[in-house]
Amino acid sequence: MAETSSVKLHGMWACPSAMRAKLALKIKGIDYEHIEEDLANKSELLLQYNPVHKKVPVLVHDGLPIAESLVIIEYIDETWTNPPHLLPQDPYLRAKLRFWAAYFQLVFEMMRKTLILEGEAQKNMLNELLEKLDVAEEGIKEIYPNSVPSFSEDVNPGYLDIVFYSLFGTHEVAKDFLGGVLITPERYPLLTSWIMAMKQVPQVIEVTPPSAKLLGFLQYFRQKYLPPKA
Repeated sequence: MAETSSVKLHGMWACPSAMRAKLALKIKGIDYEHIEEDLANKSELLLQYNPVHKKVPVLVHDGLPIAESLVIIEYIDETWTNPPHLLPQDPYLRAKLRFWAAYFQLVFEMMRKTLILEGEAQKNMLNELLEKLDVAEEGIKEIYPNSVPSFSEDVNPGYLDIVFYSLFGTHEVAKDFLGGVLITPERYPLLTSWIMAMKQVPQVIEVTPPSAKLLGFLQYFRQKYLPPKA
């Protein structure tokens, strides 16, 4: 494990953003203390460390708080400079990865909205969501032009891998709410193979919440935000 002084992570087990922060720490080999937050009753420390958004995750390094998951990933990579590196050194490649990370975040927000819709409104949003994923399926070929993604002891997941998996790695749990699995191998062979490759990484297995527990959370989320019936 990489040498650390004091590293704490305020997170919540079902939060995709918190998952990506945990995964970045684990891939880099950084020992840290995880502090589970109750988002219905946020701790005073969380509110103190992130007074702007009042959200998880927050990384606290030697008493200094860093908020927002994408910022946290870059901070981790820049502070602990030992390999594996999460972002490439080339500025253009870094920019491309940031672009696709932002794109996937946009698509994920659409998926969350789809979960709390019904009937024709859900169908229309789902069609738009699938079209966005069509664009990603083609666009990601520039990141993996010669083969499907694969990882090993010598090839670790990086910045975009972490972001993508945190958002869509457990998408199949929501199939009952969406009328089927969202990312299918028939329509999205590259995205599907990417998820499957990530699922084989030991650090990913460690941070992925159990499907049954996550399903219960999604059911709660849907009931909480689904508009009341007339």
